[in-house]
Formats: sequence, C-alpha cells, structure tokens
Amino acid sequence: MNIFRLAGDMTHLASVLVLLLKIHTIKSCAGVSLKTQELYALVFATRYLDIFTDFISFYNTTMKLIFLGSSFSIVWYMRNHKIVSRSYDKAQDTFRHYFLIVPCILLALLVNEKFTIKEVMWAFSIYLEAVAILPQLVLLQRTRNIDNLTGQYVFLLGAYRSLYILNWVYRYFTEPHYVHWITWISGLVQTLLYADFFYYYFESWKNNRKLQLPA
Repeated sequence: MNIFRLAGDMTHLASVLVLLLKIHTIKSCAGVSLKTQELYALVFATRYLDIFTDFISFYNTTMKLIFLGSSFSIVWYMRNHKIVSRSYDKAQDTFRHYFLIVPCILLALLVNEKFTIKEVMWAFSIYLEAVAILPQLVLLQRTRNIDNLTGQYVFLLGAYRSLYILNWVYRYFTEPHYVHWITWISGLVQTLLYADFFYYYFESWKNNRKLQLPA
C-alpha cells in the first residue's frame, strides 16, 4: 500500500458513491449506461473469485465486497426499480457491449500469467475493465448535455485509473522485480479512453459552463 494506491482506491470508491447518491437521492439514472454497469459487475465478479478463499487483509476484503455489492445493486436499480428504471434511456444506450466480452475472453485465454481458471478470469477482468467505459462515453456523446453527478462519476473513474498508474510507477522504482505487463498496458489503454472526456471536463470547469461532449 502507498499513497497513490490509497488515493486511487478512495477515488474509485467516491465514483461509486456519487452514482449511488444520484440513484438513491434523485431516483434517476439518466445519462448512465446500463451496458457499462453490467460490464463492471462482470469485471468484479470474475476478478474477485478468491474473495472467500484467499484472505489478504480486512481492507482488501471490505473493498471487494463494496465493489461487488454496489455494482450489482446499481444494475438491479436500473433494471428493476419502478422509479429509477423509468429514467433509463434505453433508446440511446445501444452500444453492443457483448461484442467487448468475447475478444476479452479470447485475449485472456491467450495472454495470462498462469493458465488456471482463476488467473484466466483475472486477466479477463483486467482486459474488460479497460474497455468497460466505452458504452458510457458513447452515451454521453449522444446525449451531449451531462448533469453534474454523471460528469463527476465518469471523471472520478478516470482519475482512479490515472492514480493507479502513478501507483505502478512508484512500485516499479521501490519494489524489486515488480513487473505486470497485463495490468500496465490495460490500464494505459483505459486511461487513454478518458483523454477526450478529461479535456472537455476541464474546459467546462475552467469556463464555468455545463459539460458537453461533441457529437
């Protein structure tokens, strides 16, 4: 654990809390992609297969439970809650997210640290997380007008990954033999996907105007 890892975890947690705040308080999921939320639920379900078999620390187990519980509860709210589900814009959220899953499975089978079910599923979750934000970014481009909470949610998600890159750099220079190419390359790809959003987010903040993405 280091300051960059902790800051990344807290930023990731903050992104989830912002989205839950929107859903529970405003009773709305407008501007939120169900496709992205389903992908994140799959990411955590496949990454944390060891939650009941390999104990690392109380902190680690708690964070796993939080992300598992929050991701599946968000999907449930968007699909089944009688009020929240009405605000879901299914007509705009049409990204074929299933097409992201198959390539990630194939890549995980070919490129992994060890050919076991747990390690292949872990690699799959890393690859899928790198592209899981795509349906959300496409939805924001289509709707263009982005409310503050949705914009903050996406920004915090991108910030979390950026802080994790700093964490990897720090560990590379402070820990001997620390090399994780799968995580590094996937994390870099994921961060680059946010680059355009970050630009318009900071432009809107600097000019004190509503966040809009170009069509």
